[in-house]
Amino acid sequence: MADAEREHPRPHGATRMQHLWRGGALVTHQIPLAVVGLACLAVGIVVAVAVPDSDGPAWAMAVAGSLAAGVLLLGRIAFAIVRYRRGATL
Repeated sequence: MADAEREHPRPHGATRMQHLWRGGALVTHQIPLAVVGLACLAVGIVVAVAVPDSDGPAWAMAVAGSLAAGVLLLGRIAFAIVRYRRGATL
């Protein structure tokens, strides 16, 4: 009976992997992930400014890839924050 009254940190039957894939890392590690996202954006901007256009498609793909990675990571963090504050599960 005492076990039924005790609060469990995870829903019944949820394993550690299910908890991690549900978005727990985005809630607990927001600051390091935000730093990585900002670093991706910074690398994209530095590459766009420092490397000349003469390098062709590789230059454009490097810039687009690093900018996209930063935007997607920061967007996912923002989405997780909004969902977490509204009380919805990911």
